[in-house]
Amino acid sequence: MAAYVQACKDGSLAEKIRRGLRWLTKCTLCPRMCRVDRTAGETGYCRTGRHAVVASHGPHFGEESPLVGRRGSGTIFFSHCNLFCTFCQNYDISHGGEGVPVGAEGLADLMVHLQNRGCHNINFVTPSHVIVQILEALPIAVERGLEVPLVYNTGGYDRVAALKLLDGIVDIYMPDFKFWDPGVASELCNAPDYPQRARDALREMHRQVGDLRTDGAGIAYRGLLVRHLVLPQGLAGTGDVLGFLARELSTNTYVNVMDQYHPCGNAVGSPQMGRRVTGKEFGEALRMAEEAGLTRLDQRHRHWLTIEL
Repeated sequence: MAAYVQACKDGSLAEKIRRGLRWLTKCTLCPRMCRVDRTAGETGYCRTGRHAVVASHGPHFGEESPLVGRRGSGTIFFSHCNLFCTFCQNYDISHGGEGVPVGAEGLADLMVHLQNRGCHNINFVTPSHVIVQILEALPIAVERGLEVPLVYNTGGYDRVAALKLLDGIVDIYMPDFKFWDPGVASELCNAPDYPQRARDALREMHRQVGDLRTDGAGIAYRGLLVRHLVLPQGLAGTGDVLGFLARELSTNTYVNVMDQYHPCGNAVGSPQMGRRVTGKEFGEALRMAEEAGLTRLDQRHRHWLTIEL
């Protein structure tokens, strides 16, 4: 049984919703601490008021294999963000705000629709600023038969206090750990506290759900999966990030070291960020993962470890 189904039955989900709605009246859900009244339609850094804005939804087959399986991960892409990275790979959604406002009933319908299409999970993409809206929709979705695992697919800029609202609700956490250096985080997303916030958030996520667990078919049903996007010129601090995961979480942490960076948004033409990652840079990142003692790299990149660059 997915965690949130039991939380709905025992009343703990209802209490989390009440607490979350109180937070929205003076919003401090994320580290930006805007303190606006989102229940009255005010917006802060994330540009999102009372209702979540959904850019797209559907089965996704480009996610990690433990999420995709044979029938796809049921993604719901939320518009806007609390980071606004200058190089965001979904720039039109995060910065442009493409999407449609959706209330609790509508969001519940999307979840159930994705489950009915056979998706293995419901994958909330960029959800940090809409935690309460997700919680609100869950009782309706459970009543309509939702039971697949929930994936919290975040940029990693989360408050531990807000994550505690999701304890016993989220089955699978999938955070990014984007940058190790506060100066880089300040330059690329105006968040010098990002590295510390991400470390704290990942510790809390791991405390809640532990290492990633899969069923007999290799489909994830609970645990932590971490993404790390390799950036040009070592700007992500890859060695430090991977060392932290192995040392302070677990060498059994499932990690996707990603090579798909390409210049988007304000990164186009940038001296530092205006090019793709080279094969040599990516190969070095994978060797760092191996040297850190991480034993569960996403399968699509294992072959790189045997290539001499």
